[in-house]
Amino acid sequence: MSIPQAFTETVTLADGREITIETGKLAKQADGSVVVKCGGTMLLATVVANKEANPGVDFLPLTVDYREKFYAGGRIPGNFFRREAKPSDDEVLTMRLVDRVLRPLFPEDFHAEVQVMISLISYDKEVMPEALAGLAASAAIAITDIPFDGPMSEARVVRIDGELSVNPSYENLLKSDIDIMVGATKDSIVMVEGEMKEISEQEMLEAINFAHAEIKKQIEAQERLAAKVGKAFPKREYNHEEHDEEIREKVWKECYDKVYEVAKTPSNKEERGEKFKAVLEEFLAQYADNEEELARVTPFVKVYYHDVEKEAMRQMILEDNIRLDGRDPQTIRPIWSEIDYLPGAHGSAIFTRGETQSLTAVTLGSVKDANMIDSVITQHDERFFLHYNFPPFSTGEARPLRGTSRREVGHGNLAQRALTAVIPEDNPYTIRIVSDILESNGSSSMATVCAGTLALMDAGVQITKPVSGIAMGLITDKKSGKFTVLSDILGDEDHLGDMDFKVTGTADGITACQMDIKIQGLSMDIMEKALMQAKDGRLHILNKITETISAPRADVKPHAPKMVVMEIAKDFIGAVIGPGGKIIQQLQKDTDTVIAIEEIGEIGRIEIAGTDREKINAAIAKINEITFVPVVGEVYKGKVVKVMDFGAFVAIAKGTEGLLHISEIEWARLDKVPYAEGDEVEVKFMGYDDRKKMKLSRKVLLPRPPRPEKPEGQGKPDGQRRPDGQRRPEGQKPQGEKPAANQEPSAEA
Repeated sequence: MSIPQAFTETVTLADGREITIETGKLAKQADGSVVVKCGGTMLLATVVANKEANPGVDFLPLTVDYREKFYAGGRIPGNFFRREAKPSDDEVLTMRLVDRVLRPLFPEDFHAEVQVMISLISYDKEVMPEALAGLAASAAIAITDIPFDGPMSEARVVRIDGELSVNPSYENLLKSDIDIMVGATKDSIVMVEGEMKEISEQEMLEAINFAHAEIKKQIEAQERLAAKVGKAFPKREYNHEEHDEEIREKVWKECYDKVYEVAKTPSNKEERGEKFKAVLEEFLAQYADNEEELARVTPFVKVYYHDVEKEAMRQMILEDNIRLDGRDPQTIRPIWSEIDYLPGAHGSAIFTRGETQSLTAVTLGSVKDANMIDSVITQHDERFFLHYNFPPFSTGEARPLRGTSRREVGHGNLAQRALTAVIPEDNPYTIRIVSDILESNGSSSMATVCAGTLALMDAGVQITKPVSGIAMGLITDKKSGKFTVLSDILGDEDHLGDMDFKVTGTADGITACQMDIKIQGLSMDIMEKALMQAKDGRLHILNKITETISAPRADVKPHAPKMVVMEIAKDFIGAVIGPGGKIIQQLQKDTDTVIAIEEIGEIGRIEIAGTDREKINAAIAKINEITFVPVVGEVYKGKVVKVMDFGAFVAIAKGTEGLLHISEIEWARLDKVPYAEGDEVEVKFMGYDDRKKMKLSRKVLLPRPPRPEKPEGQGKPDGQRRPDGQRRPEGQKPQGEKPAANQEPSAEA
């Protein structure tokens, strides 16, 4: 059997690298499959869509799955089972990035189950795979007859030394001050997510435009590939919804004005929900006498009533500039916050904005507490991480708990990226932040950022600047062309609006963002207005939280671990650890500390953590003893350990002793060593002798006595003594002296 003929298309990036898209060779029983390759990085993407929707399904059951095969990087998984297990947080985040761009591009009335699977099958460290995942998923769909308003693609843009580039290597990623992922169609930006180091709004827009230019090339390549394959048109026919136009008209006629009045009357989330529900029940009451008719119309009524709610709320904002809780578009909900709420945590805060509340705690640990990242792309210890929890009671619901959701992973990652920029590089701690959302009515991830800032400052972590966050919304009307940007959106405004744009930053610039756009054709002008309005909102919130605490505490709390970092020569690491860890384990037990040693090049980096400063100092002293190396010329306070006729042995550190010779004790000649065992004496380390023994001296630390002057007329005439001070034998001339001209040299000479 011959190898199937593959169809390929090529994309040339701005830096000259090429991306190839291939189909027709692998996974041919899927509706669509492609292999996307750049350098040595390869992704296989497949899509399968059922022909019909499952009974009762009135939404799009789309699943996007992304997995990294460890063989892609020539590695075996490090877990117990030695096989790929549940997806890592990074894999989940990539799934979300792709899902958030794909989902709005399927028709609203298409409800068949769709499964997109993306696998990393080869990895080249010069090409990050998640930057290609959106392209691979879209290309797999684009070559099929599945209804889809694409193609789309994604590009990862970084800025290094002022230069923007696309789809960087992992190494370059670490050097950048802008790192954003942008998803878009040919005409519109659909999704933006990333982190930055306090950049301006204009710099962010520039990066988005740069990404869109690259994305357009990738979309054109997909269109060419779809034309070659020839299966993309016409799209398959489907009928996944039934409608009753008579009931639709009746619902709009009888309910719109009532819903508008409810929406226009300021109320809280629960009260408003009850009033909307009452309008629906009042409408359905007219069918109460006919159970069969009630059962028939109820599904239609609920769909159309939702549309009525959405349109009433949107028109109220566009026409009257009034929101569901009575605010105008720019106003931020009331805020209160508190720190040091949890006595057991190392730092804690409550942040409440309107009906959204986060209780956040900070825990400080050592390098042993770091989050171990083990993936195909990287293996490292994460020293700062944030976990976000969204329990059902926060929205007044009772639902099953099924572990950490993709949404929780995504929201936690956004808040973590927002705060990473202000964690000092020399921070000695492993820092874990946990945000528990206790109430939710819009923008709980931004509440997490604000509460996280407060909790870090309460913990005494010396963050460089406080960070705040805000969620922006958008309401548009295609017919009139009107639009309104909303600051600090409610949950209903997120659900019924056209955009969810979260922006975080310090007073000096943006640190992270996440944007999802639900409509086609959002202009850059609207995006710029949203960013500038977000800046005003961020600064307002920042002023509010700094009223609670304006700067980090000077030190960590008494019960929090104190951290000391010291460095030793690599050769001493084994001596500190001891055989089988005996020495370091005993040291931790004796000093009630946690000690971690890490080898970095030629240095051993030691972290000592404990709650008692004196015990930490005791651990430091013990390590200094073990790793002691005397320095020539340094003065040490030693203890006499043994006295001999010719001198004393002095210990200047435990296990380190040298000879203080009797001639080095004082300038005067001594007949006896004037010390006893246990005496303390200050000595200077003079180096080593020929036998590599230490030489110590005390007399060099003492003033040198002046030489006594000789009385006039005493002593032998010049030439009668040798240079060594001893008397010459009679008749011996000084060396080199010539005999007189009339004198014969003596035989002795």
